[in-house]
Amino acid sequence: MKKKVLLAVVGPTAIGKTALGIQLAKHFDTEILSADSRQFFKEMEIGTAVPTQEELAQVPHHFIQHKNIFEPYSVGDFEKEAMALLEGLFHQKDKVVMVGGSGLYVDAVVNGLDEFPEVDPGIRAELNQELEKNGLGSLQEELKRKDPSYYKIVDLENPHRLIRALEVCRASGKPYSSFLNQPRPKRPFKTLYVGLEAPREVIYERINQRVDLMMEKGLLDEAQQLYPNQKLNALQTVGYKELFEYLDGHCTLESAVSEIKKNTRRFAKRQLTWLRKNNDILWVPYDGKPEKVLQMIKDRLKTNLYA
Repeated sequence: MKKKVLLAVVGPTAIGKTALGIQLAKHFDTEILSADSRQFFKEMEIGTAVPTQEELAQVPHHFIQHKNIFEPYSVGDFEKEAMALLEGLFHQKDKVVMVGGSGLYVDAVVNGLDEFPEVDPGIRAELNQELEKNGLGSLQEELKRKDPSYYKIVDLENPHRLIRALEVCRASGKPYSSFLNQPRPKRPFKTLYVGLEAPREVIYERINQRVDLMMEKGLLDEAQQLYPNQKLNALQTVGYKELFEYLDGHCTLESAVSEIKKNTRRFAKRQLTWLRKNNDILWVPYDGKPEKVLQMIKDRLKTNLYA
């Protein structure tokens, strides 16, 4: 029986993952599972660079704008739904394409998640209130005290990660890191990571161009519509937070756009840091000829691991 293979297209933001994912899905006559946590929400279209209607029409896509910003949706929820979808798709297909901008969500599908204790929703509400009242620094200090190991590796500027770690600490009385790296379930498929790479200056220039294009398409109008709900977790994301600052009167529009570019570049740098830890990625040039890139992937698929 042929091995089932998940083709995971990864790489920094704005590098062209959508286009490669569509190319692969068309070649292998299969479908695309999106693992970009910013593209799950219907109301966040321009600022998350959702594939265009023309792109979506070329091959079936899943997990694109399937939730609204008021629905709680965790990486655990995504993993369960993604695995159920893959089970069905792999009955019909030998290969499925996953296009991922969110490392945690890609990893959840490929490797599974660690098991954490149940957390009372009230704890998260308390932490969100503390974040609003006292700022990020207070959460960082609490995490440093309660889990110095995780404090050293977590993105300290990401309020989602800090709140998630602290709610587990408070609920269990144990460090968040004590629940990490447990044995995980074996997946019924192999994964081939395909990483798009480019020189850093090219990545940064593509990010700058994308942000300018988003503004031309109406990102400010989209942010104004979402502004009344700016405290929602889904909206604590680059591209919206900066424009909310402008709408609050804290900066100029020019300054807000500049911050979006800067923070997106930082996000891309974190993505690359995450990806560089993975020695299994087949790296391909972002501007490589499609037929040459496809041949590199097909050659890798012929090896013993995937054949």
